[in-house]
This record gives sequence, C-alpha cells and structure tokens, in this order.
Amino acid sequence: MTIGAALPLHNGIDATVQLAREAHEAGLRSAWFGQTFTYDSPSLAAIVGREVPGLHVGTAAIPVFGRHPLVVSSQAQTAQAAAAGRYHLGLALGTKQLTEAGFGIPHDRPIRLLREFLTALRPLLETGSTDFRGELLSAGTPLPAAVPGAEPPVPVLVAAMGPQALRVSGELADGILPYLAGPRALAEHIVPAVNAAAEAAGRPAPRIVAFVPGVVTADADAVLRTATDSLAFYERFPSYQRVIELSGATRAADLALIGDEETVAAGVRRYREAGATEVVFTATDLGSEADRYRTWKLLGELATG
Repeated sequence: MTIGAALPLHNGIDATVQLAREAHEAGLRSAWFGQTFTYDSPSLAAIVGREVPGLHVGTAAIPVFGRHPLVVSSQAQTAQAAAAGRYHLGLALGTKQLTEAGFGIPHDRPIRLLREFLTALRPLLETGSTDFRGELLSAGTPLPAAVPGAEPPVPVLVAAMGPQALRVSGELADGILPYLAGPRALAEHIVPAVNAAAEAAGRPAPRIVAFVPGVVTADADAVLRTATDSLAFYERFPSYQRVIELSGATRAADLALIGDEETVAAGVRRYREAGATEVVFTATDLGSEADRYRTWKLLGELATG
C-alpha cells in the first residue's frame, strides 16, 4: 500500500512546493491537489512534480462538466512530461449545485457524460489521437495531440462511489478515488462493484485510492470539533450523504481518523483490509503545525514499513 497526502490550495506556489518537499522527506509517496475555482490543479501538480523528484503527484479531481477531453488530455500529458511519469489524473462528476452556479450549464446525464468523456480521453492519453462522436460530446484530432515525454500513459481515476459511476469506472478507468467512504462502505459496496465491472470488461483490478481525513494529535476533542465544522460542507450533497450512511456514520467527521499514532495507524489498517490499495490523507492541517508534522511522520513510517 502506498500512502500520500492531499495538500491545501490556499498557499502560494512556493509554499506548496515546500509542503510537498516536507511530505516527501517524511516518507509520503504522493501529493494530491483538488480542483476548485482557484488553482489549475494539473499545472500545480506539474510544478510540484518537477520541483520534487520522486514524489508522485495527482489531481483529485477535475469535474467533467465544463471541460473537454482534448483540453484535459493536454493538461494531463503536460503534467506527466513535467513530472517524469509520476502524474495521476483524477476526474469527477461534480455536483449539480456547483456546476450550474459556476458554469451556468445544466448538470444533466452525468453518468452518460462520464462514459463519453472517458471513451474519448483514453486514446488521447495512450496514442495522442481520438475520433469519437457521442450524444453529449465529440472529440477528434485534426492535429497530433501527443505531448513529448508524457510516458507512460497517464493513469485515469474517477471519484466514483455510486453504483453507476463505479460501473463506468471499472470498465473504462484505472481506478477510483472514494472520499468519506469508510471501511464498511468500501468493503460491502464500493470495492466489489468496481472490481466486478473491471473483471466483466476484461480489465485489471482497479486501484482503490481512499481519501481519508485524518490528524495525529494529543487534543483529539479540539481537532474533532474543527473537523465537524470543516467537513459539514460535504453533508449538503446527496452522494456524500449516501456514502456516509453506508459507512455507518451520521456525519462526515465521524469518518475522520483523529487521535494518537496507534489510533490512526489502526484506522489505516482497516482501510487496507477493506480493499484500499492506496490511502491519501486529507485535512491534515485541521490541527496545529506540530499535529501535521506528527501525522506526516506516521504516514511516512506506514508507507515505508
């Protein structure tokens, strides 16, 4: 199992690079960047990947609404070339609220769009060309679309947790990026569904990259209060409400791994036993700087142990 961390997006470029260096020095294998309306995360990943040799970098995750496979392919291949083959592309369905408020476009037929997006994108990343005509999008390459040095082909993962998205991801992607999906939801619902879809499509078993909020701290009660406020944002969305319930929790913060080293390490083992092939810690900045350092130190030890 490899272990990484999602880095916050509120710092400057230089500070982000420094955080990534610290994560790598602590023994973490990967750094991941979300995609909101601020930084372009593939560009940020490209910078970090070039500045911190040996560290894998990833985007988790770019919503398919408001994007086109040709543009995303160019971004991902550029990041792959800059990071010397250590970039991982994450895609997401996004949410109705943010899609329609931000882009002014309807969040209609997301599963169909995801299927068409992946179908058009995969040959672009693998061969630099595509010729796809779908119901919701079309993509062709009147000019070559391969980026020199973008090798091996960029792996594609999807922030999938619902049955239909898991089916499409198993068929067409290299793995999934579940968030706020506890060990119970992974073991009973998510991992079996995506593995079955991959097997039916004749594809290898997909990567299961579990994103988990967690902090090693001596003041678990205070950090839990902060986590409860910070993670409540996700409780507004039906997809997260569902997976939180399937995990046996009532709120997002119930799924955060908060406590001493033994407590957090035991939580990571439960994700591994549930089928996670990789664990990425998020929200490691909910406590103090000393807490973050303790968290990354533990994760580095788990990654190399």
